[in-house]
Amino acid sequence: MRADLCDETVTIKIQKGNKKPISFNQKSGFGKLSDEMLELSIIEACYLMENGRIDIFENDEKCDISYIFDLIREKDLYAKYLVYKDLKNRGYIIKTGFKYGSEFRLYERGGGPGKGHSDYLVKVLYENYDVRVLDFSSYVRVAHGVNKKLLLAIVDEDLDITYYNVEWTRP
Repeated sequence: MRADLCDETVTIKIQKGNKKPISFNQKSGFGKLSDEMLELSIIEACYLMENGRIDIFENDEKCDISYIFDLIREKDLYAKYLVYKDLKNRGYIIKTGFKYGSEFRLYERGGGPGKGHSDYLVKVLYENYDVRVLDFSSYVRVAHGVNKKLLLAIVDEDLDITYYNVEWTRP
C-alpha cells in the first residue's frame, strides 16, 4: 500500500474499496484517522514499512528502508523506534504520550483509545543519559497524577532494552 512522506508525517489516502488504512487505525491503533486519510508518525510508518505492510514514497520516488532509518536517526528518534517496535511486537497498542511529557501511552492488548484509558506512560532513555532527580520525580508524579504506571525503557549501547516499572509509594 502506498504512503506519502512529507517532513515527519506519512499519510495514506483512503480510497473506495480499500479499507486497510481504516483497519490499521481501528484494529491495530496506528495513526490518526480522518475522512480522507490516515496520518502516521515516521516511527509508525517505519514499523509498517519494515514489516512489508506499506511502501513509502517521497516526491513520487519510492524510499528504501535504509533512507527511513537515516531520517529517524537524524531526528534522534532511533531509541524511541526500537522501544516502539519492541512493544508493538509484544501486542500493545501505542499512542503518543506528548501531553504527559513522555514518549508513549501504552494500552494493554485488546485495549486502545475509545476502549478505555491507557495503563502506562513510557519514557525512553539511553543508558548513558544523565537524569536529574527533579526530572525523574516529575515523570513519576505526572504518571501517578493521571492514574498510570511509569514504564522506563532504557536503551543500552548494544541497543538492548530494559524496562523498569516505576510506581509512586508513600512511606
